[in-house]
Amino acid sequence: MPSSPAQMALGRARSPALVLAAAVLGALCIVALSEDEQLENLRFVQHAQDAPLVSHYNYIVVGGGTSGCPLAATLSEHSRVLLLERGGLPYRNMSNQEHFTDALADTSLASPAQRFISTDGVVNARARVLGGGSCLNAGFYTRASNEYVRTAGVTPDNGFTFDHVTGTKIGGTIFDNNGQRHTAADFLRHARPRGLTVVLYATVSRILFRSQEGVPYPVAYGVVFADPLGVQHRVYLRDGGKNEVILSAGTLGSPQLLMLSGVGPQAHLEAHGIQVLVDQPMVGQGVADNPMNSVFIPSPVPVGLSLVQVVGITKSGSFIEGVSGSEFGIRAAEAMRRLDRRAFRGGFILEKILGPVSTGHIELRSTDPRANPAVTFNYFQEAEDLERCVRGIQTIERVIQSRAFSNFTYANTTVESIFTDSANFPVNLLPRHVNDSRSPEQYCRETVMTIWHYHGGCHVGAVVDDNYRVFGVRGLRVIDSSTFRYSPGTNPQATVMMLGRYMGIKIQAERWRK
Repeated sequence: MPSSPAQMALGRARSPALVLAAAVLGALCIVALSEDEQLENLRFVQHAQDAPLVSHYNYIVVGGGTSGCPLAATLSEHSRVLLLERGGLPYRNMSNQEHFTDALADTSLASPAQRFISTDGVVNARARVLGGGSCLNAGFYTRASNEYVRTAGVTPDNGFTFDHVTGTKIGGTIFDNNGQRHTAADFLRHARPRGLTVVLYATVSRILFRSQEGVPYPVAYGVVFADPLGVQHRVYLRDGGKNEVILSAGTLGSPQLLMLSGVGPQAHLEAHGIQVLVDQPMVGQGVADNPMNSVFIPSPVPVGLSLVQVVGITKSGSFIEGVSGSEFGIRAAEAMRRLDRRAFRGGFILEKILGPVSTGHIELRSTDPRANPAVTFNYFQEAEDLERCVRGIQTIERVIQSRAFSNFTYANTTVESIFTDSANFPVNLLPRHVNDSRSPEQYCRETVMTIWHYHGGCHVGAVVDDNYRVFGVRGLRVIDSSTFRYSPGTNPQATVMMLGRYMGIKIQAERWRK
């Protein structure tokens, strides 16, 4: 019998080695917790150990994240769909904003936030939970600009987007008035139950390809996944030319799985003993992350919890954001390190670069699909990105020195002391160069963090076409943030959700077109 959703909810574990870096990062990160009554609606969810060893579907969607959930729900309206998720359901009894640090504090193998450290030395997280990044982010919901939709590899232009302009931007949120998070997994409750099967704790190891008469390219016809006991399960596409495998495994997962399946740079695959199916040198290339820097402002007055909802956009393309009520952000670290909570009352002012020019790449560390690949973002490699960061930091300095802001700071606090204290936070693993004349350039480089908006690795026009079909093979698409050349706007999740929903509608239309 399939396990109930309540039985599959994970227990929590916290690392005693948690450092203050998690406090700063945690101030922006939220984990979703669905209530039992919500989970009970998902009767089509099962544990991988309960899945059959062999099964057949019209569509196999790999990755139950921000794009995969709306995509699978949409496709299930008229087809049999299997959604494979390597993680589990969101935790129980953690349904509001006050518990948003628990995911990062959990470094166990069952954590919904799989930690990784880029080769740049920046601590990051990769979603491992049904709902994906929409379970872990700060909840900001904003549409991409029309210009972005037209030029940055996101199609189609659906006519319902807002331009980003210089000034103050007020966005929406996926939290309701009670502080309850609503994630991409909520789309699954609108699926056709008989058309959808969701399998949790299913780690896909490779895509299956075969030759087909009259087709000059390898054709995807299924996948292999392992359950937590290591038992191998095979899922095949039903007979029919319009059935497909769709990767929605995210910026790290989709290029990784392509390479594990023999689609990627030939020399790199051969170095790992992988048989090359298609030499595709652009798989894993063009990966970028929006670099972020934070400044902590201690406050003598009580500050309530407020996640990012108002954003200032500078002329140079920096986003200035505020997060208050940091005592919630450092609670886990404080509990572990016995820190004085009063020292951390206040908030963060954040500076983020929109559309960084600097890009990096993803490479395999091993052939183990459970392991994180090696990720390089090359933060501030291009001078343009560093210059924009400097201008953003200078904007924050002016804000702190303003008369209006003086009500929120201690009387004897100087701008220099604020930046010095913030620079000493261990937000990454980069070496610090302690001096009394720290430049804005040095501050940008040494305090760089992630905002969890990394993207790329399967760009439209390089790895997939404008319908997200993978070049060089048939029956395979990639529909997620790995196809983006730039992260759209303040937070990409609205665009990623739209991408999954719209492509589901479009694929259905193609299927029934005569």
